[in-house]
Amino acid sequence: MNDATVRITVNGQPVEVAEGCSVAAAIARLGVPFRRSVRGEPRQPLCGMGVCFECRVCIDGVAGQRACMLQARTGMQVVTDG
Repeated sequence: MNDATVRITVNGQPVEVAEGCSVAAAIARLGVPFRRSVRGEPRQPLCGMGVCFECRVCIDGVAGQRACMLQARTGMQVVTDG
């Protein structure tokens, strides 16, 4: 059993997840919205496989990254639009 973890920062908050988890899982662990609708309602991923694009975030300065498709790596800086 592998107990390794990675630590990333989401909107300035550190979060630790098991190695191999997606960035989306790390964001969900914090319970913050991924983004907001045009009416200001919080949005969360729907599909978890890169189809719905509801999980788009900025990772290490690159906007529009699908968090469900990327594995969390120690040191990542993630910013949500939520």
